[in-house]
Amino acid sequence: MTECNQSELEFPALKRRKIQAAFSGGDVTSDGGVLLLRQVDHQLKLLERIDAVIPDPRDPRYVEHSQLSLLRQRVYGLCLGYEDLNDH
Repeated sequence: MTECNQSELEFPALKRRKIQAAFSGGDVTSDGGVLLLRQVDHQLKLLERIDAVIPDPRDPRYVEHSQLSLLRQRVYGLCLGYEDLNDH
């Protein structure tokens, strides 16, 4: 079994800011990156643009979730490594 004992990683400074990764955070989640992904998606409106060019053949009377919300759920899930739809 691999043992990772390094407690910190140093990165080159960005302007006057010190950048480091510390592994002393206690219980953390690896899904935190989805917040950054969501923010970038909202700023670029990438999935909104994709949604606009994909026709939605569903009958609106029976639609509970928008195509955009389903698209976001699927893309964000894939980016987080959740390949199976049962993880959604």
